[in-house]
Amino acid sequence: MLDERKAAILTAVVEEYIRTASPVGSGHVAQMRELSVSSATVRHEMSVLESEGYLTQPHTSAGRIPTDKGYRFFVDSLSPGVLGATETQLVRTFFARAHGALEQMLADTSRLLSSVTDYAAVVVGPVAEATHVRSAQLVGLGGRVALLVVVLSNGSIEKRSVELPADTTDATISAASVHLAAVLSGSTWGRPIAVTPTGDPGVDALVETALEAIHEGTSGDGEHVFVGGASRMADAFDAVETIRGVLGILEQQYVVVGLISDILDRGLTVSIGTENGVGPIADCSVIVAPYQVDGEPAGSVGILGPTRMHYDQALAAVAVVSKRLGQALTEGA
Repeated sequence: MLDERKAAILTAVVEEYIRTASPVGSGHVAQMRELSVSSATVRHEMSVLESEGYLTQPHTSAGRIPTDKGYRFFVDSLSPGVLGATETQLVRTFFARAHGALEQMLADTSRLLSSVTDYAAVVVGPVAEATHVRSAQLVGLGGRVALLVVVLSNGSIEKRSVELPADTTDATISAASVHLAAVLSGSTWGRPIAVTPTGDPGVDALVETALEAIHEGTSGDGEHVFVGGASRMADAFDAVETIRGVLGILEQQYVVVGLISDILDRGLTVSIGTENGVGPIADCSVIVAPYQVDGEPAGSVGILGPTRMHYDQALAAVAVVSKRLGQALTEGA
């Protein structure tokens, strides 16, 4: 634990470095925080903070910059931030108009979060197999094609084309739709289910064909990751190799999912620098928050940016967007 003066000095250094990206000197800290102590005293305290691992001095006679440990103390000491009025209105307007297919909404949400924070944003979609069927309907489209529409508990809508035998009647389609709704409702999406025959060969054959269409379409389903604003990382870092490494990680879906899951499993909201355990993003911080659909965990949203990020606003943005996304998906379910 740091005493009050050291904590105030460390906070001042972190805030100033986030603002300017330049090493912070003791004289400047003494002025900006009005600590009623000399710059020499501040310099001594900064030296102690350096020896304890909170600060580092990139060059001899230069000011100090925060280490991951310093950022961690700063983040853990933050009071809950509030999203700015402009950003709040942007989020409100987006979700007032956000409708349509699940994947499109998640992709659009990642771009929204990126535009609100100026960092790369990630939205991890719900795992379809972990959800339940709310309703199902088979609709004839004319000719020899029908559309099976399934509404899931995570807010998503699954659609499958079903090929019809040449002599299929509207009555057969209607009967098959009723039976499918009965057998699918409440079942786990993507899992095999036992179907009791209706006794009508045409209806039973159509139900079987529809269930096969579901199985074929879900065999490769899993968690989907939507990344927005990856190009913004070029503005966040000076080193080309760092940018290349970060972009490479964002392209690897399984790495992103694993990283976010690990952060949440550790009970964290913010993972800083080397805490991420992924070499290419050792200069980055990740802020994540889960979202729920109908009261059940569904997915997560997060941002990835430099450790020198505006944590209060970033935390507020992630919290607001995750909450609003969950509400939107629940209402659309």
